[in-house]
Amino acid sequence: MKNSSSYNLSAIGVVHSPYKEKFGIPRQPGLVPEARATLELFPPYDREEALRGLEAFSHLWLIFAFHAIPPGAWKPTVRPPRLGGNTRVGVFATRSMFRPNPVGLSVVALEGYGREQGKLVLHLRGVDLLDGTPVLDIKPYLPYVDAIPEARGAYAHNPPEPLAAIHFSDAAAAACAALETRHPGLARFITAVIAQDPRPGYRGDAEGVYGMHLLDLNVRWRTEGERVTVLSVNPVENRPGQLRD
Repeated sequence: MKNSSSYNLSAIGVVHSPYKEKFGIPRQPGLVPEARATLELFPPYDREEALRGLEAFSHLWLIFAFHAIPPGAWKPTVRPPRLGGNTRVGVFATRSMFRPNPVGLSVVALEGYGREQGKLVLHLRGVDLLDGTPVLDIKPYLPYVDAIPEARGAYAHNPPEPLAAIHFSDAAAAACAALETRHPGLARFITAVIAQDPRPGYRGDAEGVYGMHLLDLNVRWRTEGERVTVLSVNPVENRPGQLRD
């Protein structure tokens, strides 16, 4: 600590998640329960006694750093996707990553923890974190105080309506079936991610072809009105970014 207004923080661990790029990550935790990840603890924090009793909690708060945001990229106003991506509100009235201090908060389900190849690892579910996210702290989720039924959600009263009518082409379905051993539940995971509609809010219901990097795969899909078709699921050769017709 340098002084009362400046602090030095170090990561206690890193998240290994299926989301290899920003596009495709759910906008809030828990929206894709199929999204599983691990949290690898770094020395000297990788001690079993530091986690003693944690197995009695179903959910955790992760305090993390938005590591993919350039330094100094904070903005006083941002455009929340839930407002269509065109209305600006103050950054402190949002969960935007473009903050004065690039710190985020995410609640995740805990499925267990233990040693794997000498590393102390926590198994998580329902994550909304980019692969490689540094974690600054872990805190248990306490339902009696962390869940407030009468709380107001401003412009985010309810979860976003998921996209319906998601179909797989024959080629995409066959690819998922062939990859089932390596990635159990792959088709369900892809469906759940696309159902959250990762398209930019400012584009509205724009039709076209989109792509994202999930796990070690490139996934491409097409939107046509109410119908979404997963076109292909292929091993990654390079980062696809976002594709548009």
